[in-house]
Amino acid sequence: MARRDVRLEDLEAALGHRFADRSLLERALMHRSWSHELGEPGVDSESMEFLGDAVLSLAVSRIIFDAFGEAEVGEMARARGFLVSETNLARKAREMGLGAHLKLGRGEERGGGRDKDSLLADAYEAVLAAVYLDGGLQAVEPFIAGQFSEQVARLLPGASGSQDFKTDLQEALQGAALPIPVYRVASASGPDHRKSFTVELLVSGRLVATGTGSSKKAAEQVAAGVALRDVKALIESIIESLRGEPPSREL
Repeated sequence: MARRDVRLEDLEAALGHRFADRSLLERALMHRSWSHELGEPGVDSESMEFLGDAVLSLAVSRIIFDAFGEAEVGEMARARGFLVSETNLARKAREMGLGAHLKLGRGEERGGGRDKDSLLADAYEAVLAAVYLDGGLQAVEPFIAGQFSEQVARLLPGASGSQDFKTDLQEALQGAALPIPVYRVASASGPDHRKSFTVELLVSGRLVATGTGSSKKAAEQVAAGVALRDVKALIESIIESLRGEPPSREL
């Protein structure tokens, strides 16, 4: 199989890190389909995906804590859940052109693997692990901060700016010819200076997610982020329910 002529220097530039041991980066780009075709199962990126997931979770948790350490723990956890979701990581992988650098087997290549959300998200985590193993937290944390800090500022309470996750969800639903989501306040509690709102997100009258925040807008943003964690599965389940299947009450 011919290897794609894509320079790793381009990927290093996108990561802001020049590798001392470039074999770490090369390993992070090896999908299991590639290693199986080479007859070397296990020589792939899966173990690095595991490490990268942990590195990413730690770094994103730190960003959230530094920005909004006084927010409710559940609210911060929901924010982190969206930020490290497959949908969000795949978007970031596409932005840095990661798909072009992947080493895939012939079947995965023919199946459009370079643009699969699941494959791109896994590769993103594996590449973070490669940076961590090569340069430590001091190398990988600045890159992660650059990737996620702006999103954190928009997602959590007190955020100003566009409601990206509500917009992303609405566009995904409209792309599947489904109605736009409806948000309704389920409850509000606490004193005026520290209110807490819980919002329900419905599509076609079906409850698909809830979110809690210090304002209605913040709660809506969290609910949209929850729904986006696996938007493909969400869309499929809504379409099934519209065909006459009994709708589930939870995402």
